[in-house]
Amino acid sequence: MTQTVAVLGTGKIGEALLSGMIRAGWPAAHLLVTTRRADRAEELRARYGVETVTNAEAAKRADTLILAVKPQDMGKLLDELGPHVTPDRLVISAAAGITTTFIEERLPTGTPVVRVMPNTPVLVDEGMSVISAGGHATGDHLAHTEEIFGGVGKTLRVPESQQDAATALSGSGPAYFYFLVEAMTDAGILLGLPRAQAHDLIVQAAIGAAVMLRDSGEHPVKLREAVTSPAGTTISAIRELENHGVRAALIAALEAARDRSRELATGNG
Repeated sequence: MTQTVAVLGTGKIGEALLSGMIRAGWPAAHLLVTTRRADRAEELRARYGVETVTNAEAAKRADTLILAVKPQDMGKLLDELGPHVTPDRLVISAAAGITTTFIEERLPTGTPVVRVMPNTPVLVDEGMSVISAGGHATGDHLAHTEEIFGGVGKTLRVPESQQDAATALSGSGPAYFYFLVEAMTDAGILLGLPRAQAHDLIVQAAIGAAVMLRDSGEHPVKLREAVTSPAGTTISAIRELENHGVRAALIAALEAARDRSRELATGNG
């Protein structure tokens, strides 16, 4: 943790990584951040005691650069960084759909690049960050990336060819659960429950189910069957979900998310 790490584009995800690194023991003196707005820079300085710098200065001083900007802003950022980055730097991209090749082509030859797709639960240290190596990244670079992102949840290494699928499943995944909770809450209201009670019931059911999936090691089908008694309430509900094509809709939704990730990679923002 003696290396200097710079977070470029310190929005919600960037700030989550910053705060996670500090909680994991990274000294604030070894952390740099960049922002677009002066008031945001002052906010981060006051909250975390970190130094705010320009993108060019971050590229000159940091050993590791975390690019946490939106995909459509990546090209402009790399144009700024290119003249100042040297191949002994590690560049980590947390932008959806942006390939390591896209970044490598805009930086000096041999620069190691690691692509990461985190999801928003990094904000509560329960994120999943999917990690892939670029052409010049080594095992040490991947381990260093895992050290950073492990402070805000779990990490998983995959080949870069699987990143678009991981983005659809994990990167966008929390939104699907929020959508489901929203729909189930509305159903609870329709059934006569106050909104607050319906919300609490669904959220706790979701938390409990997730913990059981994580800790039991059981297949989801087996856990579902344990709740599904013959001619009972659950099987009646499952039948309606199947009748309305919920399973097929989810598969189609994830395919659409994967395809959109591929479009972002080609610059069709």
